[in-house]
Amino acid sequence: MTPISEVKDLKDKRVLVVGLARSGVSMVHFLQEAGAQVTVSDHKSKAELSPSLELIDGLGVQLDLGGHTPKTFLAQDLIVLSPGVPPNLKIFDYARSHGVTVTGEFEFATWFIKEPIIAVTGTNGKSSTCKLTELFLTESGRKCWLGGNFGEPLIEYVRKVHKTGEKYDTVVAEVSSFQLEHCERFTPQNVVFTNLAENHQDRYRSMEDYVNAKRRIFQNTNQATTSILNADDNAVVELARDPAVQRGRIFYFSRKPQLEPQIMTIGGAVCIKDEIRVRTGPDIEYYTVKNMKMRGKHSIDNIMAATLAAREHGADHDSIQRVIDSFPGMPHRLEYVRRVGGVEFFNDSKATNVHAVLRALDAFDENIILIMGGKDTNLNYEALREVVRRKVKNLILVGEAKERINRDIGDYSETFLIGTFEEAVLIAYQKSRINDIVLLSPGASSFDMFDSYEERGNYFKEIVKRFR
Repeated sequence: MTPISEVKDLKDKRVLVVGLARSGVSMVHFLQEAGAQVTVSDHKSKAELSPSLELIDGLGVQLDLGGHTPKTFLAQDLIVLSPGVPPNLKIFDYARSHGVTVTGEFEFATWFIKEPIIAVTGTNGKSSTCKLTELFLTESGRKCWLGGNFGEPLIEYVRKVHKTGEKYDTVVAEVSSFQLEHCERFTPQNVVFTNLAENHQDRYRSMEDYVNAKRRIFQNTNQATTSILNADDNAVVELARDPAVQRGRIFYFSRKPQLEPQIMTIGGAVCIKDEIRVRTGPDIEYYTVKNMKMRGKHSIDNIMAATLAAREHGADHDSIQRVIDSFPGMPHRLEYVRRVGGVEFFNDSKATNVHAVLRALDAFDENIILIMGGKDTNLNYEALREVVRRKVKNLILVGEAKERINRDIGDYSETFLIGTFEEAVLIAYQKSRINDIVLLSPGASSFDMFDSYEERGNYFKEIVKRFR
């Protein structure tokens, strides 16, 4: 198929959308508005998909539900996969072997975006870094659209431009490994790589496969690309040795003062005590984090990465400092809930892997009652042993992954295996004393009990707000 780069090229094209979750619904609407002939395929039944089907009712879309019919796949010009769809199904290779183009929702959306894209990836900190970047730019008077893996699907930006003609100065896109699996032409102006640790081992056969998916964000790097990389993360530094990364400019950020001379020479950001030093041009700028509202040292990493990205797109110093001083952080990321009887409750439901839990525990000194557990995604929790031994009074485990977590770290704190999520929160409160911290930082995805980490975090807050 001839490469598509304009919305008008979609008219009368036969396009199959695989996966009818949120991004799939957005894709159907966009394609219909662009004049394509749209079919939807999903392994779920019509009854299971009823909420999503209501959102596309009346659009005249063809449906292939309860499985994937080969005849349907071969009748297309283009197949677009939603991020949650595993890319290695045999039906996709079968379609490709018959000349059908197969791509992912994120890659497809980038075909139509002409504005500069700041692409943020990594294992943790992506959403916070994206939000900070957006706030730095909008506070500076720049028009910035934020979406991708966080917020609205990227195709919603394309849809908005197509319908209204309104364009933004910059697009900030959070990019997951799932979205990167299909990227071939994607060429962001900035790549921000926050960190790299074990994750999604239920999707990938090995850590190497996960890293290779993330690495795809660099495949079209050129001289106009600026990569913003975490110098304190050895895995990210190792990625930076890739010749593809070296084709563009590299800014590093670090919380290690000893790296300041090197980083300030080539450009980047370093935090020394309460001061961030940033160089993206000839001069060094200074920012203070003395008054920042966000919790955790890792928040400084996110600030540095976002500052480097935003300065390249017109954010000014004073606007950035105002946001640093006022932004309280994202919901479900070390979110303060309330204080009850001298006990403080924090919602970190977004912590769905081991690295995120380590960052959460690093934000507190001791006297932590930690609630963990969720869907079992084959993660190894042994890296938490030492910090749990030092800081965690009680470990409350719940959900599908509780047995695995208990085997790895249950001996390093007084541990309780609980049947329901509500009971886990109640036990945590019963075990708490004045000046304790009750922290929900699950280290697992939510899909055994909840539809999303947001639903899990909101339920945690709802339970805590009932306490007297």
